Amino acid sequence: MMKKLMLLGAISCSLFSFAQKFSFIPSVGYGWRVAETPSGLSREEKNYIKGLKSGLHFDIAAYYNIRNIGIGLKFSNYTASSNGMLSARDPQGYTVSFPISTTDNITFIGPSFMYSNYNEPTKHKIFLDAALGVISYTTKTGSVKGTGSNLGLDAGFGYQYALSDNIFIGPKLSITGGTLNKMKFNGTTVDFGDDQKEGLTRVSLSGVVTFRF
Repeated sequence: MMKKLMLLGAISCSLFSFAQKFSFIPSVGYGWRVAETPSGLSREEKNYIKGLKSGLHFDIAAYYNIRNIGIGLKFSNYTASSNGMLSARDPQGYTVSFPISTTDNITFIGPSFMYSNYNEPTKHKIFLDAALGVISYTTKTGSVKGTGSNLGLDAGFGYQYALSDNIFIGPKLSITGGTLNKMKFNGTTVDFGDDQKEGLTRVSLSGVVTFRF
């Protein structure tokens, strides 16, 4: 009987140890793109672009933990849209106004590393993560669709309070960076000059939950 209890205890401890080695970390919040707005624009054009420079930010990461280090995969997504009325001159020199609507989507995916004090005996948890991978951009205005991708970086810092041994919650500040040298518009590749590159870098503030298994 005693041997059975000892065996059951050993199995339980092993399962508990195994369970604590995985972290599943989703977050949702708001992001702000930091690329400069081109100069010389009208007020309507500035307001239109402003609508695309902030939007919903979502990311999710999964880690296998070895003590205070986590090794895993991270995915993030940014979505923004803007509607407006822009003006242009026609061939006869008359000013013509027309409605315009654009939807932007920026995604990132790549291997990620995390440092945390999740294993420490405190309810106040912190973590730092960094990922290097592929950042992709899709923009659609009417029938025109543009796509592009390049090497990107995603890094963040979070503070969390332990609601239980397996669930932590709190805020997170992160930055996602990348630049496109070229894009495809309806299948046609367009190379950008040094002063025309598409900056995808953004800063995000999110609410984050960690589930430990």
